[in-house]
Amino acid sequence: MPLFPEDALNPGVKRREVLGWAMYDFANSGYTTVVLTAVFNAYFVGVVAGGADWATLAWTLALAASNLLVMLTSPALGAYADLRAAKKRLLALATAGCVLSTAALALVGPGDLWLAAVAIVLSNLFFSHGESLAAAFLPEISQRDAMGRVSGWGWSFGYFGGMLTLGLSLGYVLWAQGQGQKAADFVPVTMWITAAVFAVASLGTFVLLRERALPQAAGVSDAGMAAAWRRLAATWHHARRYRDFVQLLATAVAYQAGISVVIALAAIYAEQAMGFGQTETMALIFLVNIASAAGAFAFGYWQDSIGHRTALSVTLWGWIAMTALAFMATSPPLFWVAAVLAGLCMGSSQSAGRALAGLLAPPTHLAEFFGLWTFAVRLSAIVGPVTYGLVTWATDGNHRLAILSTGVFFVVGLLLLRGVDVARGERAARLPAAA
Repeated sequence: MPLFPEDALNPGVKRREVLGWAMYDFANSGYTTVVLTAVFNAYFVGVVAGGADWATLAWTLALAASNLLVMLTSPALGAYADLRAAKKRLLALATAGCVLSTAALALVGPGDLWLAAVAIVLSNLFFSHGESLAAAFLPEISQRDAMGRVSGWGWSFGYFGGMLTLGLSLGYVLWAQGQGQKAADFVPVTMWITAAVFAVASLGTFVLLRERALPQAAGVSDAGMAAAWRRLAATWHHARRYRDFVQLLATAVAYQAGISVVIALAAIYAEQAMGFGQTETMALIFLVNIASAAGAFAFGYWQDSIGHRTALSVTLWGWIAMTALAFMATSPPLFWVAAVLAGLCMGSSQSAGRALAGLLAPPTHLAEFFGLWTFAVRLSAIVGPVTYGLVTWATDGNHRLAILSTGVFFVVGLLLLRGVDVARGERAARLPAAA
């Protein structure tokens, strides 16, 4: 059986193009795994900020500033990409920006708080734009009834990319520690490794993936970013027509806030609350990536048969159980169980959310609507981690209470998801575009 069966693909789409699209998930996953989840976040708190009481809050505020910029720019960027059929061209620019700013993190040492903050703001900004633009290719290459599977292929393949980058970084860290080096010596090298893997692996995307969209009819006054903002305003004006997509955005803000906490603060929690060392934390995240890859791939097939809303609901219940286990864990074994459950839920919930957004987005406004999706996800990435940071700051560093508070986001997401009518939303998406 082929890895990418053609019956899941739109007419004219070659399997190599799906591989090229999935290669972008493979390429960029190292950034989230090493920079945001396993290495640089803990390095920022413990070394750059010297373990100060405000260090965790400072990290979450830097991410919040970056995500605010993403929120302000991604909808217009998506609208412009649709207008000019420029998804692939803009994806290349976002990739170059993320690679260069990730490499800049290698210059950060103890006390370089502002340099670290600026590099994180820029790298996360470019990463988020690239993620949104890549996601907008999904409805172009996948049949509507196979979107869960195709999305799952990308997410699961992506986690292997994260494991490759993390594995190379872990190997170097173990060698460096054997040489008596400190974190300030070996963490910068892991940033070079992450940037290099991202740059090389993403080349497959730009060689194999086609831009199928065509530039849309526009006059001289409709050719710039101002037109993109006008188009975005028109989308919100007709939001009632896409009410299920809007309801999904509200749902995403809630549950993605909780996921953002896990991505941005997992290593910090492991070290501050569980007493893990650098190598133990990296091994933990490696295991989480294995679980995430398995969850995304297997769940992609399951969600196509049971329905995307039901599938997403199951994963949210899993996230609620994970936060309860992490709160109760006082020794490593139970925390490892919570981490594996988080991995299974991570891949499946991310895949299900992206597939559901693809079903509810109008075909002629894909990049624009995925820009709105990115807007919601980035808003959640402000709300979740900053809430966590504020709880730790207000409770003198009580990370257990902070992780317990994260479960509230998944409960709210579960309640909001009940208002999404997938069949009604699909019908609205297929109607001719509003004037």
